[in-house]
Amino acid sequence: MKTKAEFLRIMAVQAEMALATSVDNVPNVRIVNFYFSPDSNILYFATYKGNDKVKEIAANERIAFSTIPHGGNEHVKAKGIAAKSRRTIFDLAEKFVEKIPDYQNTIDAAGKSLVLYEIKFDTAVVTLDLEHIRTIKL
Repeated sequence: MKTKAEFLRIMAVQAEMALATSVDNVPNVRIVNFYFSPDSNILYFATYKGNDKVKEIAANERIAFSTIPHGGNEHVKAKGIAAKSRRTIFDLAEKFVEKIPDYQNTIDAAGKSLVLYEIKFDTAVVTLDLEHIRTIKL
């Protein structure tokens, strides 16, 4: 298994992830769309300003995520640090829409109400199937 190549492929084709936060030892998981930049090794997601995710990340920046396969078992999971990005959803609109064409509707309707987050992580577990599971260091 060429772990780096499989990691990049999965991150390019899967558009949703389960994002886990935790505050006061109370976990919370939700599904969000994402874009991964292979040039900077940063994962981006947008959310509405002031919602629970924003409050939870402000209280505890440590997160975990798993991409969501829509066939088979291929996925990437990792733990990292989430922080508000200096960039906006408009800066990465082309990348999000390239990956998720319907996302343009979200940007058009609510772009000014969205805040962009970055997730930085050093390692990830890449799973192709039950026999092919490897950890990659970025």
